[in-house]
Amino acid sequence: MNERYEKEDLQEAVRVLKAGGVILYPTDTVWGIGCDATNEAAVRRIYEIKHRADLKSMLVLLDGIGKLQGYVDVPSVAAQILDVSDEGRPMTIIYPNARNLAQNLLAEDGSIGIRITREPFSKMLCEQLHHPIVSTSANISGEVTAKNFQQIRPEIVQAVDYVCYYRQGDEEEKQPSSIIKVNTDNTFTIIRK
Repeated sequence: MNERYEKEDLQEAVRVLKAGGVILYPTDTVWGIGCDATNEAAVRRIYEIKHRADLKSMLVLLDGIGKLQGYVDVPSVAAQILDVSDEGRPMTIIYPNARNLAQNLLAEDGSIGIRITREPFSKMLCEQLHHPIVSTSANISGEVTAKNFQQIRPEIVQAVDYVCYYRQGDEEEKQPSSIIKVNTDNTFTIIRK
């Protein structure tokens, strides 16, 4: 795939996100279903596509650590975890006291999972949208996570407004991120290694 085509793919994905649409896109882990994380109607559509109860929160991607403060309180232990997680497997941190995000995206306790993406395409999506992007696995809730584009069910592909072309041919089976929940008292719990 040439660079020009990737730019067109990126531009169309951003256009759809800004218009309140839902996309299917590659992330730093598995393929994701995404939308503007500040748009409640778009978030609701993702719950419908996944046949998922909206009591179960979804995570979001950001393109830089410096943007965290706009959406969550960052306990000092989270900063330490981020410092040591620069290399290796992507890590999602669940932060307390989320703000400036769609309310139907948050967990019952007001927390939200955020992953800082270093994968070029999803990072550029966040940068150009100027908002966090929902990133939930491209599967029906309760089913096995699709580990590459070829494993995504056709009904998921047909339900979104735009399917990114970038990395569709990758056959590598990606893994979900590790997940750590941090608390305001600087304690943390490992949810998924």
